[in-house]
Amino acid sequence: MKNDEKEIREAITAGEMALSSLYEAQEQLRSARGWGMVDLFGGGFLTDLIKHSKIDSASRCMEDAKYYLNAFQKELRDIDLSVDLRIEVGGFLCFADFFLDGPVADYLVQSKIVSAREQVEEAADRVENILASLKNLR
Repeated sequence: MKNDEKEIREAITAGEMALSSLYEAQEQLRSARGWGMVDLFGGGFLTDLIKHSKIDSASRCMEDAKYYLNAFQKELRDIDLSVDLRIEVGGFLCFADFFLDGPVADYLVQSKIVSAREQVEEAADRVENILASLKNLR
C-alpha cells in the first residue's frame, strides 16, 4: 500500500511538471499569436523579431513539456496506467517569414502557431484530467 502511494505521488509530481511546461508554452504561443496578428496587419522586421522570440520560447517550453510528458508516462506505467501523451514541435517557417515577408508567409506562420497552441491545450487538458484522477486515488 505504501509503495502504491509513493508511485502515485511520483506520477503526480511528474504530471505537474509537465503541466507547468505546457502552461508556459500556452502563454508564449498566446503572445506569439498576438504578435502574429500585428504582423498580418502591417508589422515589420521588429514585429517579426518579437514574434519569433516568442515562438522560440514556446518551442523550448514544448521541448521541456515533451521531456516531462515522457517522465509522466513512465510514472503512469509504474502504477499500471498507460497513456499516450505526445506533442509535436515543428518548425515555424522562420526563414520564409523573415526573407519572404508578406501576407502569405505571415499567414502560414500564424496557422502554425494556432496549430501548436491547439496541440498544447489538448495535452494540458489530458494531463489535468489524469492528475485529477490520480489525486482521487490517493
